[in-house]
Amino acid sequence: MTPRLFMGLFLATVLCLPLAACGKKGPNQAPGPRDKITYPLVYPPD
Repeated sequence: MTPRLFMGLFLATVLCLPLAACGKKGPNQAPGPRDKITYPLVYPPD
């Protein structure tokens, strides 16, 4: 690999990687109000 190509790939990775996490804050949450959710949040043990 030429140094120019390596530097281009490095810069593209450094600039695009933070965009992959845009808008993601905290853990996943189920849609809708909490008191209306009908499925369990944790699977029961087998």
